[in-house]
Amino acid sequence: MTPFGERIRALRQARGLTQARMAADLGISAAYLSALEHGRRGRPSWSLVQAILGYFEIIWDEAEELQELARLSHPKLCIDTAGLSPKATLMVNRLARDVAKLNDDQLDRLTAILDEK
Repeated sequence: MTPFGERIRALRQARGLTQARMAADLGISAAYLSALEHGRRGRPSWSLVQAILGYFEIIWDEAEELQELARLSHPKLCIDTAGLSPKATLMVNRLARDVAKLNDDQLDRLTAILDEK
């Protein structure tokens, strides 16, 4: 599941909506909404994110946060380390190999380090 998918699922469930109802209201298929929620599709389009913001009447900071989650929710990445140091290339490869083995606390610590930059 992606951060964006997790958030829209929580929003949908908090309002007692089924995937079928929300998808129909947004003009997308329930299968596509399910794939978005479970991280089996790439980033949603800008227009779909805007439609979701309007659907849930999300504004201001919460809207910016959801838009950022959408930008950061591509489930398959390709990272070009050409021109970076060997340490950077090693780190990216190790992270790709081992990210599934990290627990939430470890992921939070890595995120905090990245947030320090």
